[in-house]
This record gives sequence, C-alpha cells and structure tokens, in this order.
Amino acid sequence: MSSARVDDTLALLDWKRRIFALYAEVRASPPEVGWQRWRDVRDELFGGHPQSPVAREAREGFVGLDYFPYDAAWRGTAEVVPAESRAISIGASGGETVRFDRFAQARFTVQGEPRTLDVYWLEGYGGGLFVPFADATSGSETYGAGRYLLDTVKGADLGSSEEGLVLDFNFAYNPSCAYDPQWVCPLAPAANRLGLPVRAGERFGDHAR
Repeated sequence: MSSARVDDTLALLDWKRRIFALYAEVRASPPEVGWQRWRDVRDELFGGHPQSPVAREAREGFVGLDYFPYDAAWRGTAEVVPAESRAISIGASGGETVRFDRFAQARFTVQGEPRTLDVYWLEGYGGGLFVPFADATSGSETYGAGRYLLDTVKGADLGSSEEGLVLDFNFAYNPSCAYDPQWVCPLAPAANRLGLPVRAGERFGDHAR
C-alpha cells in the first residue's frame, strides 16, 4: 500500500470518528442546539477535511451548506413495524446498485397526515440502518435524487425513544454524490418518495463564493 493510500485511509477513519462523535453530541443535546452544532461541524468538515465530499478545487471558496430554518414540526418518533423481508438492489449514482434488506416500515404523522417510509438494512459486513427519502422539493429546492435521514453505517443516527425511532427531517442531508460525481451513493427508491414538500434539512444550494 502506498503512503498516499495510507494517508487517505487514516483521513477517512478520522472523518468517521468525527461524524460518529457529532451524532453522539446531537443525541445528548436539545434538538435545536444539537442541530446548530451539527451544522457548524459539517461546515468545518466539508470546507477543510481531506475526505470532504466537496471537490478539492471547490473547497477554497466553500462558504457553508444551505439549510431550511429549524422547524420542530418536522421532528417526531416513528413506530417501526415489521415488514416482509425483501432483498432489494437500490439504484446508486453512476449506474451501480447497492444491496439492502427492506425489513420494516417507519410509520409517523407529519402535518396531520400519516406517512410511511421503508426501513432498510445494508447487506454487508456489520450492516447498518438506512432511511433515505425524496419529496416534492426534490429537484427544485433540494437534491433531485433525494436525501438521507439515517445512515448508521456512517454514523448518522438520531437514536430512539420509548415511542420509537427518532425521525427529525431538520437533519436530512444530501448524499456525497450531490457535491461531486466521483462519489457513488444509493438513491431514494420509489417506496420512499413522500408526496409533500419537506422544507426542512439541507437544501441544494451554491456552497461557493
């Protein structure tokens, strides 16, 4: 292994440690305080970390990620109910696919209406919970291929309560491929397309001067 490969791998390890630590802070904080901390750390990492998904040539002019204002109405808990286990290949950027097991559904209420998102488990070493979604803002105000709510294999975990799985759309974020096509990211499948505008979480804006 070359020294450059070693450096890249250790930088990736540092990125993962910092993201896992960030979400631990978020879970231990009042929601809006945790959200502001989440924003601050993400801006720091995206603007200067070697493993930033922002293309290297764009980092010098990086001025921060764009978000909708925090809205507590988009935070709640979901009842996770079993679903018939089904292996599914979710399409990814670049034409690839990623294998998951759709094993449950998250049922919740937002804007007075019941909603459902499929919950996936990554079929790979160790696995991880994955909840992507798209909505009526996708392709206009937000990234067209959808955003992620939870991706625990990468540390994005808002925790649980006695009522169920915490879902806070204010923490919805773009996959790495939204910033640079070199990244390969699973995209939101049709089952997780919400028919309403979710004006919470990360927008798809101009991050450079």
